[in-house]
Amino acid sequence: METALYLPVKRFLEKLGFTVKGEVGGCDLVALSGDDPPIVVIGELKLSFNLELILQAVDRAGAADEVWLAAKLSARGKGRESDARYRNLCRRLGFGMLAVTSTGDVEVIVKPPTSAPRRDPKKRSRLIAEHRKRKGDPVLGGSTRAPIMTAYRQQALACASALSSGPQRVRDLRAQIPDAGKILLHNVYGWFDRAERGIYVLTDAGHAALKRWPQQPLDLTAAGNSAP
Repeated sequence: METALYLPVKRFLEKLGFTVKGEVGGCDLVALSGDDPPIVVIGELKLSFNLELILQAVDRAGAADEVWLAAKLSARGKGRESDARYRNLCRRLGFGMLAVTSTGDVEVIVKPPTSAPRRDPKKRSRLIAEHRKRKGDPVLGGSTRAPIMTAYRQQALACASALSSGPQRVRDLRAQIPDAGKILLHNVYGWFDRAERGIYVLTDAGHAALKRWPQQPLDLTAAGNSAP
């Protein structure tokens, strides 16, 4: 599975000083430096180096300062990582190549250039915002069969957790869930129902979501707020 490559690559980038999170904005991983503005690194993972991996990197490149292609090191050294044409193509495109060994070590095959043009600032800004708003690193890069735990879904689950004990006022939730008003109003996942103006309750779908993704309960009274 491609997810098996994620942690070795994450550790590699963390040693370089980056904060790494998986499955951000459709990218297998996004890493940010501590600078302001940050350096944005995008990583794409595949079990082997192939054309599809390069095409994915081309699609992501406009939002990144660096793009790394990562794949398993072939057992007999006959994979694309040993093909000079493939390496040269990555160099010409400005992509780095990382090979993950069977023991979880990471070898640098091609280094990306020290700087790259930022061709899509809006997409880059969206990646940075999602990376920073997401709590922790809840998704392994390379995941494809499960819903992605985005920052939006995290806040929606926090709303669901707060409503699990009974109806709540939107204004009481905003202190700990900044986007509570929008999340409850739009109700993307069908987890919420409006009991009356400004007051929401949890639906059966919301209770089911909490069983799937258990949450730590929010202490709304700590901020001096309580539901009617």
